[in-house]
Amino acid sequence: MMSARIGAPAEICWLRHILRLDTTAVLVICLSLLWLTLAPGRAGAETILTIGLPDGTQRVLDRSDLAAMPQDGFVTTTIWTEGPQSFRGVRVASLMTALGIPAGHALLTAANGYQVESGIKDLMPDAALIAIERNGAPMSLRDKGPLWLVYEYDSAHVFRTEVVYARSIWQLDRIDFTE
Repeated sequence: MMSARIGAPAEICWLRHILRLDTTAVLVICLSLLWLTLAPGRAGAETILTIGLPDGTQRVLDRSDLAAMPQDGFVTTTIWTEGPQSFRGVRVASLMTALGIPAGHALLTAANGYQVESGIKDLMPDAALIAIERNGAPMSLRDKGPLWLVYEYDSAHVFRTEVVYARSIWQLDRIDFTE
């Protein structure tokens, strides 16, 4: 009859045996890894936007990164929702300034693979808003979020065209900037 060992899980016992670590050392290592995972300011930080820069590098942004940038907002109606909607977020122009991107082209990609390619000037970066909130609350993936590129459609006819509607990408999760 085999006896079951009561105590630490087999994985930790194996680690202790291979590395010849005592229980205290294993505990310190585990707690250190847990602290790094939940470090202050990054607890629960989930990437919601990946940025491909013209030099080939990438930046990953979470909600707090976007919230730290200059915020703007407006109320407008859309062809996809009922009634006036309040949007708050970061203008594309502010994002470009923060990342040091002067001009070029942008490829915007949604979580479902939908893509929009545009010259930055044609994207109207001063008007385009990367919304992080709709009606005062973060948007879920099921609710066109977490990011939605929107325009103030009610403010001018130029924002009520098929081209602008096609650029109004929801579930935005990646922007690749090129020169």
